[in-house]
Amino acid sequence: MSFISFGFLLFFPVVVFVYFLIPQRFRIYWLLAASYFFLMRANPKYLLLLAADTAVTWAGGWAVARAARKGGPAALRRKKAAAALSLTVAFGILFVFKYLNFFCGLFARALSFFGTSIAAAHFDLLLPIGISFYTFQSVTYVVDVYRGDVKPEKNFCKYALFVSFFPQLLSGPIEEARNMLPQFDEVHRFDYDRARHGLLLMLWGYFQKMVVADRLGTLVAAVYDSPDRHFGLDVLVATVFFAFQIYCDFGGYSNIALGAAEVMGFRLTRNFERPYFSKSIPEFWRRWHISLGRWFRDYLYIPLGGNRCSKPRHYFNLLVVFMVCGLWHGAALNFIIWGALHGLYQVVGLLLKPAKRRAERALGLREESLPVRFYRAFATFVLVDFAWIFFRAKTFHGALTLIRNLFRFDPAAFVNGSLLNLGLNAPELWAALAGIAAVLGIDLLGRNRDLRAALLSRGTACRWVVYLSAALVVLIFGTYGPLRGAGQFIYSQF
Repeated sequence: MSFISFGFLLFFPVVVFVYFLIPQRFRIYWLLAASYFFLMRANPKYLLLLAADTAVTWAGGWAVARAARKGGPAALRRKKAAAALSLTVAFGILFVFKYLNFFCGLFARALSFFGTSIAAAHFDLLLPIGISFYTFQSVTYVVDVYRGDVKPEKNFCKYALFVSFFPQLLSGPIEEARNMLPQFDEVHRFDYDRARHGLLLMLWGYFQKMVVADRLGTLVAAVYDSPDRHFGLDVLVATVFFAFQIYCDFGGYSNIALGAAEVMGFRLTRNFERPYFSKSIPEFWRRWHISLGRWFRDYLYIPLGGNRCSKPRHYFNLLVVFMVCGLWHGAALNFIIWGALHGLYQVVGLLLKPAKRRAERALGLREESLPVRFYRAFATFVLVDFAWIFFRAKTFHGALTLIRNLFRFDPAAFVNGSLLNLGLNAPELWAALAGIAAVLGIDLLGRNRDLRAALLSRGTACRWVVYLSAALVVLIFGTYGPLRGAGQFIYSQF
């Protein structure tokens, strides 16, 4: 089931109504059943993998905690073994279904360098949607129990709900047990103001996805699905459009998820904080996909040594983390290159930092001046957008083709209307640009104030004019059906 399906518009009100109707002791079981039904509507086979991951990590957490209570060297060895076994199984499931074919192909290509030619083994395995998200979430639980940061959860069903909670099951945010598990014990009563906040956030998410992201996706797909046929302005516009497509697509999902959870009284981690206003690549990653960045920081970057080591090792840690981050997004070379570029950006930035400071002092530039902030934000966006080429392209070769064709400009393209042959007519193109402007405008206005709270403080007439206008915009200008570019959320495939 998808957030943008008609089924969800029926499913969600029923879940909320029953949740507040039944006694507190039954609520986690109702949400667990609803979450499993939500995933089953996508594919019933997905439930088996989710259940296996849940059972293994729950049992692993208990085995780790039981060994820790005994103390002594033997207990420590059992503790490490229990953690290693559960993590191996969890990551093993992820590896088999997401990466096995990729690494079989790499192995075959590696052998070819030594003169041995073999056909790469290929296994017909489905990729369960959301597997990367719930695997990382369950792994955090085992690691946190091992570290002593959280106690093992006694109630298996409550833990299963933590792993499968339907608002964030398919595309995050990746939550920590210390944040979510206590919330399932809270007594949530229906709150009208909270429900309004949540529904308004969901409406904004639907605008981002259906009005902006899916409309932009029509033009992006026309170019990126046929990289050999497009040049110059076509590639440039499609690349810029993809930057906003993926932001509005993933941001839209996250806002719908946060809003749906908020209606029921749950607080999920905010995943975005105006990332395209970032003035550096490190700042971008503090604002983009915040929960994933936190995961890699806490469970990979810091264990590798972080920045508390020699400079060469620090640079190595950055490159490794971002290459793994790229691989997390997809089992393909272009995703690894995308991640490596972000790591390389940061390494180069650190190397050039002293020279940059000297140049700014020599030129009398102030960091907080508007021209400097604008330049840095623009430069950061250009770097991020260039890397998106590898993320969106279907193959590594396709990405190189698009980069080469990007610099083959035909001046006539600016006046001959060729952009209107890429799936969007003039009104649709103007609607796409207006959508981008609306997203940037809301991001800009929301820097120093809570726009939802400001709207909800207005009079009844004003609020309902905004509600109905926004709903009509989504209904009228939303993109519907696969022929119109509407599709599943981009991050659900990871």
